[in-house]
Amino acid sequence: MKRVLIAVAAATVLFAQAQGFPGSKPISIVVPFAAGGPTDLVARQLGETMRKTMGQGANFVVENTAGAGGTIAATKVARAAPDGHTLLLFHIGMAATPALYRKIGYKPLEDFEFLGMVNEVPMTLIGKPQLPANTYRDFENYIKANAGKLNIAHAGLGSASHLCSLMWQSAVNAKEAMTTIPYGGTAPAMNALLGGQVDLMCDQSTNTTQQIQAGRVKAFAVTTAKPLSRHPLLKDYPTLQEMGLKGFDLTIWHGLYAPKGTPPAVLKQLNDALKLALKDPDFIKNQEALGAVVVTDGRVEPAAHKAFVAAEIAKLKPVIEAAKQFAD
Repeated sequence: MKRVLIAVAAATVLFAQAQGFPGSKPISIVVPFAAGGPTDLVARQLGETMRKTMGQGANFVVENTAGAGGTIAATKVARAAPDGHTLLLFHIGMAATPALYRKIGYKPLEDFEFLGMVNEVPMTLIGKPQLPANTYRDFENYIKANAGKLNIAHAGLGSASHLCSLMWQSAVNAKEAMTTIPYGGTAPAMNALLGGQVDLMCDQSTNTTQQIQAGRVKAFAVTTAKPLSRHPLLKDYPTLQEMGLKGFDLTIWHGLYAPKGTPPAVLKQLNDALKLALKDPDFIKNQEALGAVVVTDGRVEPAAHKAFVAAEIAKLKPVIEAAKQFAD
């Protein structure tokens, strides 16, 4: 009887909190990376737009908690009070970290409430300007002719470029044809490519479109399943699926999460505000300026968002495990 009374009392408190949400307390969007990066920019634009769409004096602040490929931030949110005032904005790392890290302080599919997808960022396969190949077919032939002599850069374990590198090499059976070279971030990896120290890189359009537009790198293909008709700078490049890699579809997506146990009424308020934000013309325009496409399909709903992440975990896990590239 005592346990029942405690449970009822706890439920009553949560209901009261939900009724007064968000109140005067700010809502923190925890970002797993440093300020100024792509995920940070998405969070700041989203927080400002959700502030308008939620109303009621809502105030969103971005909290940067970098380290360990995003696992520190995710653990922090998983252990936060489930009152809707601490949220997590995470990219594809939400699906990759279970395979990349031997120990993490959370279970992606069990320790969070899924609020909805935010955007997707296409990725591009690019090469140093000195490469003789100018098309993807030319590049395929160049790989075959220079097996064991080429190298591919990435920005570190768990980075977007690392995951893309693993998936592409696995799809074309190129793991033995080139050497993987990790760098401590996107900037040094890109500088190595621009300087000709490495041959190839696969990274999100947020980081590559300016280099492609300026002619400083050669672009061979995009990693989305469908042609990028909505991306003016990349619409003329073929997809890897069109080039024969059936089923190849990789984007750097972002999703929004709350701690497990957050009251349903609070979750609905947050999801409603998110869906309105994703329809905001200024938000859409600002995202496109970052090279991102705002999600408009069913994945803006919590259940579909969770199903998508589960599918991404299943897709990435065998590729990462086969590469045997883990972090402690």
